[in-house]
This record gives sequence, C-alpha cells and structure tokens, in this order.
Amino acid sequence: MILTVTPNPSIDATLHLSEDIELGGVNRAASATSIAGGKGVNVARVAHLAGHAVAALFPSSVSDQFLHLVAATGLPFDNLPVAGSIRVNTTLTEPGGRTTKINGPGPELSADQVTELLTRLVDRAAHADAVVLAGSLPPGVPETFYVDATAALQARFPDLIIAVDTSDNPLRALGKGFATAAPTIIKPNGFELGQLAGLDGASLETAAENGDFGPVLAAAARVVASGVREVLVTLGGAGALLVTAAGAWRATPPPVTVRSTVGAGDSSLAGYLLARIAGKEPPEALRSAVAYGTAAAGLPGTDLPSPAQLNIDGVSVSPLPLSPVKDI
Repeated sequence: MILTVTPNPSIDATLHLSEDIELGGVNRAASATSIAGGKGVNVARVAHLAGHAVAALFPSSVSDQFLHLVAATGLPFDNLPVAGSIRVNTTLTEPGGRTTKINGPGPELSADQVTELLTRLVDRAAHADAVVLAGSLPPGVPETFYVDATAALQARFPDLIIAVDTSDNPLRALGKGFATAAPTIIKPNGFELGQLAGLDGASLETAAENGDFGPVLAAAARVVASGVREVLVTLGGAGALLVTAAGAWRATPPPVTVRSTVGAGDSSLAGYLLARIAGKEPPEALRSAVAYGTAAAGLPGTDLPSPAQLNIDGVSVSPLPLSPVKDI
C-alpha cells in the first residue's frame, strides 16, 4: 500500500479559457471543473488508477465539499476533522497549454491537531510499503513537520520507503534535518533543488532547458551525499534526472502536445514509486516516472493518467557520469 499525507489539501478548480488570458480584462471560460487535489492526494489518485492499494490522509471538515469530492473518486482516505474550509486552488488553462495557478490559503491547525495528524500517520504506516509526504503546510503546522514525520516513521519502520515532495521553507527545513532524518526519496523540480542546495534554482532549470544537465546533476549528487537515497528531479519538457549513490540517469520524454502541466510532477512521483515497489531498478523506475509525467501533461486540466495512457517505450533513459561530491 502507498500511504500519502497531504497536510494542506485543496479543491482544484480549473477554468479552460477559449482565448489567451487578458490581464486586467474580462476573461471567459469555455468550461470549468472542480476536483479534490493536493500533491499527496494526486499521487494517491494516480496509484489508485493503476490498481495499487492506497490510502490518503489529510485534514478536512466532515462537511467540506473537498471530502465529498474525494469520496466521489472512490479513493480510500482517512480525514482528520478540522474547522475551516479547505483551500481552493484555481488553474487557468489557455488554448496553447500555458497554465496559471492561484493558490488559496488553507485552514489553520492547532498544536493538538498537528500531533494527531502525526500519530495517525505513524499508525497507518504499519500497513504501508511506502509513505509520501507532500505539499505545502497550512497555518499552524511547523516548518519542521516533514522532518518530524520522517524521524517518527524511521524510528518505527526503518525499512519503510519515505518520499517527500515539498518546497520553500518546509523543504529547506527538511534539508537541515538530513543528518538525523533523511527520507528515502525526494522529488524536487529544478527550482526546488536550488532551494534545497542553496543554489539559483532558476539557473538550474535554464541550464537543463538548454541541454546542460551538469549543474542539476551536481546539485542532486550533493543531496545524495547528505543522506537521501534517491533524488528524482523533474524538469518539465527536458525530462528528468535520477541520482543515487550508485549512479545517475537522464530520461528524455516522448513527444507530447502539452495541454496542462497540473499534476505532472505528482504523476511522475507516483509512477516512480509504483515501479520501485514492483522491484524495478532505478533506471526503469525513472522511465516509469517520465512516462507518467508526460501522460499527465498531455491531458486537459487536472486529469490524471491511467496505465493505458502511458508511452513507456517512448521514454529514452541514458546513464550520466557521477563524480564524488561533498554534502550540503
């Protein structure tokens, strides 16, 4: 089973525009959808579509529309009751595939609720092959939550696969805790890798877009040297890099007409975990990750891919030279 934890879930509202956005003007949507979202929820949904056992843990009022949207998907879940409304994240998609996101604030959690969320996480992890800690943190949740969660899980389940996908201060806090609580897997994009390694993330992404993967490779290798076993860096149209202590690989995606990038990174992480849990070696898991991410990018709005929509054979994976580095 894959257990996902989403401390700050969302209702993902998507407006499909018939024309490009006119800033400061009136824009009309050709269609609109609302689904249950948040990074961990998305990972769980993709794994669920693949037929894998999953459970999604998150805080939510029992009367919130979010909970009804989750139930409608058939996704197994465990909600921690809280007051306040789940945030709404609005995505505007243009005909050419460009997306603009506006993320709302989440409900505040009390100290007792944070403790209960952590307790439920550890209890549910007893039945999991992998745990995914993902997304931003709502008000009231300390920036060290993912560090605390990783430490608590490793104390109880030393062999459990723990994957983290977050950004900004929670990611920086995670990096500071690598010495005592390094997760098994992290999945940053280029910008987030820069946050973690103390580098200019925009420059890392620009270099990769121009075919220079050396800076991303070096930064990811530093993270591995700090204790993280596997670093999966998603780079949009440039593909993805995987770095472990044993080697490094680059995956190039098959051609795709990008319709929406929402959920592509979450789909990549789900594809990677599904392959690793199935016993696939890192290069093949990377291939799966990029196939899932590419399939997601080719779908409209917040749609997520199923195995039938993958082009596994269209993903090219090649090894990269890995030099010894110092940790961060």
